[in-house]
Amino acid sequence: MDKDRIEGSAKQVKGTLKIVAGKILGDAKLVADGKADKAKGAIQNAIGGAKDTMKD
Repeated sequence: MDKDRIEGSAKQVKGTLKIVAGKILGDAKLVADGKADKAKGAIQNAIGGAKDTMKD
């Protein structure tokens, strides 16, 4: 498993937590930051998946 997949998944979890916290606290900026982190994590995870595919 490529390190990008691990880091990407971690960013997605971090983003989800920010979204939930932002909704609970009513902080729109925190929700937006969470969505951005989640999107970045998804992209990084996809890159890691592509690297894994190329290794095989």
